[in-house]
Amino acid sequence: MSTLKAVALITGDSSTIRGSLQFVQDSNGPTQVKGRITGLSPGLHGFHIHSLGDTTNGCNSTGPHFNPLKKDHGAPSDKERHAGDLGNIVAGPDGVAEVSIKDWQIPLSGPNSILGRAVVVHADPDDLGRGKKTIY
Repeated sequence: MSTLKAVALITGDSSTIRGSLQFVQDSNGPTQVKGRITGLSPGLHGFHIHSLGDTTNGCNSTGPHFNPLKKDHGAPSDKERHAGDLGNIVAGPDGVAEVSIKDWQIPLSGPNSILGRAVVVHADPDDLGRGKKTIY
């Protein structure tokens, strides 16, 4: 397998939320996600791959977190987690989040590929499976 690449354009409920994320996977290595999202409220925002690529009704039409192995919700560092659980990104006081993630569970090819799915940046933080509130 050679290097695979994909791009996700981020738009939000607010016309000020915009971003671009690049996904790159070399051979059979992890997928690297890099990019920048602007217009967010300062602080933590849940960051996930959802099962469906349908964004016609916002997060409501994207389905649950991508979870091909039927695991429980967790943090990116947890052994037990949805493949789409990418944790939180942090927007600074200027509303800008710089994203740089490396993850083994979001391949760009094969049966568990994330291509065609939605990338969702939530308004609220993700509890990483530690609390009672789970964002989907």
